[in-house]
Amino acid sequence: MARRPTTAGPPTTDIDMTPMIDMTFQLITFFMFVMNFSEAEQDERIRLPLSQLAKPSDRIVEKPLTLQLTSAGSVIYAGELVAVRDIGGYLEREKTVMRDAGREPAGATVIIRADGRSKTGEVQEIIRICQEKGFERFALRAQYDEG
Repeated sequence: MARRPTTAGPPTTDIDMTPMIDMTFQLITFFMFVMNFSEAEQDERIRLPLSQLAKPSDRIVEKPLTLQLTSAGSVIYAGELVAVRDIGGYLEREKTVMRDAGREPAGATVIIRADGRSKTGEVQEIIRICQEKGFERFALRAQYDEG
């Protein structure tokens, strides 16, 4: 800190903010690299089934639509609990947003994360509703079991 001598009034102090701004940008960059976006869409209420065939996808899914089926039979969509029979309205809105953005729902990937204790018929019902709304690509998630 440098003090400038003045002839009138109290002395003023100039603070160099460059190191503080530099550190702020370094912290932002650090947290951007450390944050795992694939875990951001996961919900602790969903316990994926174990499978020895489960392996990470080779391709990167751009802007996926994630639906999480709970053991109680409801779907977690955008952090909200929705009944399976009511998910069609949400998918219709998603389809409208995609078309407004110039994307087709048929090109979007719907990721279904079903709890291992949920009924297979409910997963099939979600896929059927998605297909009715124009979604054609699906990815089912399971947890890898090393056996």
